[in-house]
Amino acid sequence: MSEHQTQTFPPPREFAANAVATADLYAEAEQDHEAYWARRARQHLHWEQDFTQVLDFSAAPVARWFADGTTNAAYNALDRHVEAGHGERTAIIFEGEPGDTRTYSYAELAAEVRRAANAFASLGVTKGDRVAVYLPMIPEAVITMLACARLGAVHSVVFGGFSADALRSRIDDAEAKLVVTADGSFRRGTPSMLKPAVDEALSAPGHTAEHVVVVRRNEAEIQMTEGRDLWWHEVVDSASDEHELTWHEAEHPLFILYTSGTTGKPKGILHTTGGYLTQTAATMHDTFDLRPETDVFWCTADVGWVTGHSYVAYAPLVNGATQLIYEGTPDTPHQGRWWELVQKHGVTLLYTAPTAIRTCMKWGRQIPDEYDLSSLRVLGTVGEAINPEAWRWFHEVIGGGRCPIVDTWWQTETGAHMLTPLPGVTTLKPGSAQRPVPGVDLAVVDENGEPMTGTEPGLLVARRPWPSMLRGIWGDPQRFADTYWSRFEGMYFAGDGARYDEDGDIWLLGRVDDVMNVSGHRLSTQEIESSLVAHEDVAEAAVVGAADETTGQAVVAFVLLTEAAAARDTDPEETGRALRAHVGEDIGPIAKPKRVLVVPELPKTRSGKIMRRLLKDVAEGRPIGNTMTLADPGVMDRISEAVGSR
Repeated sequence: MSEHQTQTFPPPREFAANAVATADLYAEAEQDHEAYWARRARQHLHWEQDFTQVLDFSAAPVARWFADGTTNAAYNALDRHVEAGHGERTAIIFEGEPGDTRTYSYAELAAEVRRAANAFASLGVTKGDRVAVYLPMIPEAVITMLACARLGAVHSVVFGGFSADALRSRIDDAEAKLVVTADGSFRRGTPSMLKPAVDEALSAPGHTAEHVVVVRRNEAEIQMTEGRDLWWHEVVDSASDEHELTWHEAEHPLFILYTSGTTGKPKGILHTTGGYLTQTAATMHDTFDLRPETDVFWCTADVGWVTGHSYVAYAPLVNGATQLIYEGTPDTPHQGRWWELVQKHGVTLLYTAPTAIRTCMKWGRQIPDEYDLSSLRVLGTVGEAINPEAWRWFHEVIGGGRCPIVDTWWQTETGAHMLTPLPGVTTLKPGSAQRPVPGVDLAVVDENGEPMTGTEPGLLVARRPWPSMLRGIWGDPQRFADTYWSRFEGMYFAGDGARYDEDGDIWLLGRVDDVMNVSGHRLSTQEIESSLVAHEDVAEAAVVGAADETTGQAVVAFVLLTEAAAARDTDPEETGRALRAHVGEDIGPIAKPKRVLVVPELPKTRSGKIMRRLLKDVAEGRPIGNTMTLADPGVMDRISEAVGSR
């Protein structure tokens, strides 16, 4: 392992001495994991009827957690804090991209959710009905989700960047009765539209949606269909803020979230109430060293993704914390926008994606250096493994060398953190998520499902149920079993590779599809990407395995140069030779890319993930596949032009 991967960072002494989560949690969970999760369920949630059974896995692979208990997600997120005397505490600080702001106390947010619940009920929404949510990052998104939870309706949030066809397929699969949307939003200084996509999605007959409720956000001129479409401000604002609560069984469905980038029939991941809320709330508390009375939390994820469900809509509010929600992009109206917001609102806990960090690296540290970031005390990453170079930049430039970084691994399917350091306990290793969450049993196994003891690459599995696990694929139980439980008997496997290091810490290697087999050697795309980004000339990198007659697969790297390196206008072939040599020295000759292609940008979704499958199309000379989920579909034309010109 190269030097930039071996530097370690112990917890700051004062931080460790006062940490809310201690090493005792590991011992407690190991001694009796069911008793441990029962304690956490009662610690973090109100149960109207207490549960008597913790886990029932007799109908494996479907687990039932706390099944005979009753609770309500919206009550846990809002009402109980008001009843406890915390109604004046700020729940949400909203910043719009144009600079408009709104602030909700817990009492105000609870009242708004009760009004929305009454409005939805007046439109015929009842317990068990599905509601499609197609909204930007505005408070009404969280209000809608919690209003559904209050009623017992099942929300299905569809990312606002998805097309009308993708929206329609999700409405149809869930058989949604109501759609909640907005006229539009703001994107890089200009209005962007949402309502026309809803109109197109519902234009053909056969859908189940009876009404569309529309939030007025960007004042765009839109068509309203009489008898179907209603303005939010007319139906919600006029509704009563008195609403009789319904208690739900712990296993009552809370939401369906369709995995992005799927082909064919969308795959609706189903999560239920009690177990999901328990693990999201517990991990929010532990992973971020949360102090709800004083912390200001900011998760930069969109509610269209699972991170925005678990660590925006639910866990911060269940814990009674204050959080910032921001509508826009990091570079609008300027590249210091995020750091301006951290300074303005005194953000203490920042949770974001490695792609965003690398983008800020590319812009240069002189931008965040203009702002006072001293309020920050814990930094977190999510979405993919963070390369060590970006980790160290995040630690030094954004965290001032004093903030622990929690590198979290989890999935839409897992619902909550599964693998993460504890900031007051773990000696951090840049690039590694390190240890399973207390109460979670993860292991690296070989192709036969046998536990691995060395440092060779293997497959990451869960060996027993965990509270926030998915309960199935909506309407398709056999697909659930086949997709996640068929590879190894009695173990969950969702396609990620991993390895142990010499200390027993876990390093993620990305999707198994992203592990290349070059001349019989298994190579991780992420490890090679980390090596490339560690070079001073590289701002970002994406590596794919392309078919090769000689070696089976060949490593092809797409790199985005730093502004300084690009200004030197070095011959791309020379740059490629230098970077190939760098990887060869850093990892070994077998990992040297066969080709290094300098490109003007990388294809990313609006959530910041690099779409490597499209780069593989370029590397193998195939027609470019579906670009629907890209933030800028035209990027593939620019990449193809840059590659083809050499």
